[in-house]
Amino acid sequence: MSNNLFYSMLAALLLSISSCSAGEKSTVPTSPGEGGSGGTSAVVPGRPSTFGSDDELLDYIQKVSLNYMWDGAEPTSGLAPERIHLDGNYPSADKDVVTIGGSGFGIAGLLVGIDRGFIGRSEGVARLTKIVDYLARADRFHGAWPHWLHGPTGKVKPFGEKDDGGDLVESSFLMESLLYVRQYFREGNEAERNLAAKIDQLWREMEFDWYTRGGQHVIYWHWSPGNGWVMNFPLEGYNECMIVYILAAASPTHSVPAECYHEGWARSGRIKSNAAPYNHPLEVAHNGAEATGGPLFWAHYSWIGLDPRHLHDQYANWWNVVRNHALSNYDYCVANPKGYKGYGKQCWGLTASYSVGGYSAHAPNNDLGVITPTAALSSFPYTPKESMEALKGFWNKGQWIWGKYGFYDAFSEQANWTEPHYLAIDQCTIAPMIENYRTGLLWKLFMSCPEIQQGLTKLGFTWQ
Repeated sequence: MSNNLFYSMLAALLLSISSCSAGEKSTVPTSPGEGGSGGTSAVVPGRPSTFGSDDELLDYIQKVSLNYMWDGAEPTSGLAPERIHLDGNYPSADKDVVTIGGSGFGIAGLLVGIDRGFIGRSEGVARLTKIVDYLARADRFHGAWPHWLHGPTGKVKPFGEKDDGGDLVESSFLMESLLYVRQYFREGNEAERNLAAKIDQLWREMEFDWYTRGGQHVIYWHWSPGNGWVMNFPLEGYNECMIVYILAAASPTHSVPAECYHEGWARSGRIKSNAAPYNHPLEVAHNGAEATGGPLFWAHYSWIGLDPRHLHDQYANWWNVVRNHALSNYDYCVANPKGYKGYGKQCWGLTASYSVGGYSAHAPNNDLGVITPTAALSSFPYTPKESMEALKGFWNKGQWIWGKYGFYDAFSEQANWTEPHYLAIDQCTIAPMIENYRTGLLWKLFMSCPEIQQGLTKLGFTWQ
């Protein structure tokens, strides 16, 4: 499959879901009582009238964002709803739908909340245990969960006409976060050790080798009991899916050979690129956006746990890959070649999100005048100065883009458009990536997994 075809198919799939340093005094004003119609939860102790420092501002943004997975969770499962619309305007088919990948990001956010004391430790362990017990009962397909589940029953909710089975990519986003939780609680009290053991069992039951479709040197995204391999998505780099290959190589029970990474993901070396938008070398070819860089979620999803700071292999310096992706996206928005209203140093970030026309994978080669706050905020580890400036810029725009779970999913000053709507895959990455900027917590936990270290070595990575 060609890169362009892969990216086109991925875009079609997405459419189906229709500069202060830490400690410096924050200049962002706040207004008591400002916010969405949904009120607040115990995790968010009311909106402050002022912030004494940038650290206080970041605390608050993390609390509000992770509250999507705490107060906003689907009741039976504890997982993240695919979307939350404060205006109650939902597609009828979305009732009770939870998302596996978005829940993975949400679990990472809950762990951040526990570590920072926003959520009580025992209360957090109880919620995480509820989630893990539910996941053990829910539909799985050779150890992989589907993209969507029906929350009350744990049964598969088809994501598309033929997408009604295992989704290895979304399941990998979930397992990435479950492994942080395992590492965090593995030496805790009895309840915490039990939680870690349950996660380890789920990890061991993921059959990555099945998804090589009979031993091919590439991993496939989907498999369904009724439709088999008809979706036909081999995972070839570069996009958001790199974590699948890391986990697959690291699996203690269903590992895949290193050739899958080198011949499949890296396309026998063809993943390398000389593209350098705005003089920022991308190092790897972005599928469907080789010259300009793809949507910024590609620099977030796999990298909530996988620490890029010193990660190298024969294809790239992966810190340069993710940092230069973010910087080129920033420079594109500041240059604003299409002259859209609002773009600039305090308003940047293009990624897949809601859009004026429904949903779109925004990127420099697909710029519709829509800014998605998670693009800049989840890039904090790579662009701390630029992301802080964007955070304050978004805040100062006022209530029109703000609600119970933080900044709305997307907005366009050019079109004078926003909606009080959130998507789990966007909102739930904010708190974890801000935490990686602040302490590296999730990076440290994931990279402490002995299996991950063995898998990285197997694939030829160095990271120290």
